[in-house]
Amino acid sequence: MRWLLLLLLAGCATQPVAVRPQHVEDADFAINGRILVKHDDKRDSAGLRWAHQSGSDEILLLTPLGQTVARIYRDDKEATLDENSKHYQDKDVESLMMKVLGWRLQMDSLHRWILGQPAASDALVERDKLGRISVQYQDGWEVRYLKYSEDKADSLPSRMRLSRPNLQLTLLIDGWDWNSK
Repeated sequence: MRWLLLLLLAGCATQPVAVRPQHVEDADFAINGRILVKHDDKRDSAGLRWAHQSGSDEILLLTPLGQTVARIYRDDKEATLDENSKHYQDKDVESLMMKVLGWRLQMDSLHRWILGQPAASDALVERDKLGRISVQYQDGWEVRYLKYSEDKADSLPSRMRLSRPNLQLTLLIDGWDWNSK
């Protein structure tokens, strides 16, 4: 019973403030949070742990109790998705997601979007009064920043919605870890 109380108290603790490192585009990071997916008429949600390093990404989708239900991994050579006893593999994560999930998400773009940056110079960007991106349009996606971790110009997103026809992803970021290896 005591461990349950400690677990509940830990879940209510406030997260440390997320401030950008000096060279954020090159930084390794990990985020903890949740993801809500609406694809066509389906709705799914999961806990999320994403570890990004130069040249690789690992995304864990978690149950409410923290058990891994799916693992997506990609590096320069291939992408894999493990779900229960099933193993899927393809040349890149976008092709893999389309094959297994029926929708795709550009990981290179997502890496920049999650940091509150446009992924390319051709992105159409709207900014808030502090100069942070409030919404950007790129590669058929609308990326809307619903909340930042602080009311400061250098704070990081804590809630964002990514939309395109028949697909909407909402990311809730509970915490950031930098130089995560």
